[in-house]
Amino acid sequence: MFKPFRLVFKRTYMKKYLISENGQFYKANLHTHTTLSDGKLTPEQVKEAYSSLGYSIVAYTDHDLFICHNDLTDDKFLALNGFEWEIYEEPYTKGKRDTRSMHACAIARSPDIVNPVCCHREKYYIQDNYENRKLVKFDENEPDFEREYSTECVNTFFKKAKDKNFFVTYNHPTWNGETSEQYLSYENMHAFEIFNTGCYYGGYDEYNPRVFDDFLRSGKKIYCIAADDMHKITEVGGGWVNIMAEKLEYNTVMDALINGQFYSSNGVEIKSLFIEDDLVTIETSPAKQIIMSCGTRRISSKKNADGSLVETATFKVYPYDKYIRFTVRGENGTWANSNAYFTDEILKEQK
Repeated sequence: MFKPFRLVFKRTYMKKYLISENGQFYKANLHTHTTLSDGKLTPEQVKEAYSSLGYSIVAYTDHDLFICHNDLTDDKFLALNGFEWEIYEEPYTKGKRDTRSMHACAIARSPDIVNPVCCHREKYYIQDNYENRKLVKFDENEPDFEREYSTECVNTFFKKAKDKNFFVTYNHPTWNGETSEQYLSYENMHAFEIFNTGCYYGGYDEYNPRVFDDFLRSGKKIYCIAADDMHKITEVGGGWVNIMAEKLEYNTVMDALINGQFYSSNGVEIKSLFIEDDLVTIETSPAKQIIMSCGTRRISSKKNADGSLVETATFKVYPYDKYIRFTVRGENGTWANSNAYFTDEILKEQK
């Protein structure tokens, strides 16, 4: 006797690399100060110091001084042009740390961008760099921007910088002294500093994975970066991003940043990260533990009971996880942090 049968359609997913497999990793510091503002090294010395440690990329981000350093770029080193924009609850006084502030970096997405945004021709310069404001090429059609310590002013900067094709980051949240209510009210940043070498070495608790989850759980789809905020030679090489790009070229590298093709580290490598069906696999340099955090309380972890090191882990991903991100704990306190990946994007059904 003929028995009816029912077709069962299984959802299928393509293998998707969350960090691209095309290209190579370039080591980069995205927050740097020179003698043009309050740093101790000249732009040329900065290049030499970072190149000697295997870096290929440095973003020059002197305080309120957007100055192009395209002349430092060669076939092995890429200089990115940027500046650090800051605002204080009270007028700035050098060395004063009892007032809240908001600092952010803006890095031009093209070497042809020459004008800053939301800057002033006379005000808001720190004492060390006041005279060097004359080196900045202001847009004659843009008026001076008046600052006040408010969410509205900060969001105006983030929005204008983003619209003018800058990659913008919220810097050192612990050093700023701001509350979660304040930094969660900011909009339109691309990333925030999960680690800041200079502040961390100075005693601030500036390794901030919890702040990353604050941003993500509030609905903000932003990246995390590790950066030196280098002012002196002892702050070189404390934390960096490894950017996956097809070539060491300005626009190519900035496109990779905008698209989140990077991870942050102070010593551990993430070699590969991909998802297939609902399983995500991460391959790393030898590590003590690999952790997948989610947008809920759920967490997955792999470590060996005998204390031996691990180099790969595979975890199941559920739609209700909201997002996933990875922390790789290495030996001697080293780590790597991935960006976050949202389940409504990475678990899309393939037709």
